[in-house]
Amino acid sequence: MTLKRLSMTAAAVAVLALLVVGLVQLSATSSSPPAVKLTAAQIRARLSGGPEPLAALHAQADQILPGGLPALRARLAALRGTPLVIDKWASDCEPCRDEAPIFQHVSVSRGREVAFLGIDSNDASRSEARAFLRSFPVGYPSYYDQSGQAGIAITDSVFTPATVFYNRSGKQFIHLGPFASVAKLEQAIRRYALDG
Repeated sequence: MTLKRLSMTAAAVAVLALLVVGLVQLSATSSSPPAVKLTAAQIRARLSGGPEPLAALHAQADQILPGGLPALRARLAALRGTPLVIDKWASDCEPCRDEAPIFQHVSVSRGREVAFLGIDSNDASRSEARAFLRSFPVGYPSYYDQSGQAGIAITDSVFTPATVFYNRSGKQFIHLGPFASVAKLEQAIRRYALDG
């Protein structure tokens, strides 16, 4: 009986170990943000020498641009024919904070083939937005949208975060809510911006 009990205990430990390993792997692939947070200098270095019009976006990295919806629409017109991802965020939005490292990572890894823009929606001041971007620098600018009207016009929603994808032909897809992982955002970019 002792041998049987020992075998059952060993089997239970083995099953538990497999369960723990599986859960760790699942959480690492489905919801973990990137382990390494990049600095603004690292982002600039990785995106330097990119093709136009993407290089113009990289030159304005982390800037909060004025002009609201008219300026944003003019930039969208200039980017027509380029795969594009727009991230609507706000500095006080907790899900935006959670997905910021994901956008940082993906915008750097895809920034030479896909344009990225931000919409800073409903922040009371630019200083709040700048503080947010100091914590989570990105390789692209954001348009300041204090009233939230530009964000609503582009995303068709008051919800934050929201992500808009445009493919080369201008077809739009809107995703409401945060992306939980680099893999999920990459998958959406391939499907909606790169038509792959």
